[in-house]
Amino acid sequence: MIVCIPTQPDGSVDPRWGRAARVAVAQTGAAGIERWDEYDVGWDRLHDAAGEGQHHARVASFLLEHGVQLVLCGHMGQGMVDMLAKMKITVRSGAAGMARDAVAAAG
Repeated sequence: MIVCIPTQPDGSVDPRWGRAARVAVAQTGAAGIERWDEYDVGWDRLHDAAGEGQHHARVASFLLEHGVQLVLCGHMGQGMVDMLAKMKITVRSGAAGMARDAVAAAG
């Protein structure tokens, strides 16, 4: 499974999804986390730079490009939840603590 989670510099979960500066994309399998890549997405800066639709399109494009199947986050607005549901991407909110631990637990 390919999982995306917002991260902070110390490796913890960033509680903000749509305003995250950085996200990790992880490939998980029977052995746990098989691959972990982090990306500076700059959604914190870009969030208010254009309309909500443009920001959602930016996020959707990133998720599609990376084949994301599951998003783990602390919080996500309803508009984003609805968009990801249409894309058939599962969302699990309430993630906290260290990002790698949250991904491993979501297995």
